[in-house]
Amino acid sequence: MSKRRAPEQSGATDPRSGQVAVVGRPNVGKSTLVNALVGARISITSRRPQTTRHRIRGILTTPGAQIVFVDTPGFQTAHRSVLNERMNKAVRASLGGVDAILLVVEPSLRDEDRAVLALLPAKVPVVVAVNKVDRLADKTRLLPLLSQIAVLRDFAAIVPVSAEKRWQLEELTVELTRLMPVGPALYADDDLTDRDERFLAAEYIREKIFRLLGEELPYATTVVVDRFVHDGELRRIHATVLVDKASQRAIVLGARGERMKEIATAARRDMERLFGGKVFLEVWVRVKSGWAEDERTLAQLGY
Repeated sequence: MSKRRAPEQSGATDPRSGQVAVVGRPNVGKSTLVNALVGARISITSRRPQTTRHRIRGILTTPGAQIVFVDTPGFQTAHRSVLNERMNKAVRASLGGVDAILLVVEPSLRDEDRAVLALLPAKVPVVVAVNKVDRLADKTRLLPLLSQIAVLRDFAAIVPVSAEKRWQLEELTVELTRLMPVGPALYADDDLTDRDERFLAAEYIREKIFRLLGEELPYATTVVVDRFVHDGELRRIHATVLVDKASQRAIVLGARGERMKEIATAARRDMERLFGGKVFLEVWVRVKSGWAEDERTLAQLGY
């Protein structure tokens, strides 16, 4: 998907381009960080683990460089299923063929962070982004934490950032640009992601389910776009939400379908902002038992 935007300064002198795998445990803000770096919401976000299920490339083009961020699912240790095994496999696959790795952590180091670090190839340079430092009440804890991280590996850089506040993102970009090989851009200057509008539409609907249904349901749902048609300046989108049980369908729909209407309305507004045009969105809810354990269904859904 493309959208023209003003370029940023990268500090690079020679044209550089390369790929950076963005990894970390669930809920450290990987997708929020990628969105902030790219300048558009190409990855959906919520406070729930397992929000990101697919590898998504976000493309940052500056006058001196192009960095392709490969946003990955958080490495899953809970909610075991065939779906989660496929997501963990996607994380491992993303580490091959990249020029650098961006490890995202919060201002605290957990065993899960160390587990992700253990997966990283020894020969690929790693930059650590310590995200959400704006939420750190006691800022004196930051320096000891950075020292604690530094002894774990010979990192290319450790940069405290805030994706939400856009703090120190330029510094992070500079560090990553230094690791990119000299060479031509991999994508057009105005490309923001390698994913098309059909994929993004399904993701936006799923994001609203995660955000509006809280702990009630999200892991039992997925979204399929059945039809996506350009009708002049209007996009007509027909989608289906798959759930595992009939009782879950009732939760998604809500009384008199009001919950589903709220989900669809919020998703449609986000699509219109991203796509830059009007959207007609129709969403149905269907029961498909065991979809998250069915290899054929998961393959059809692109997992």
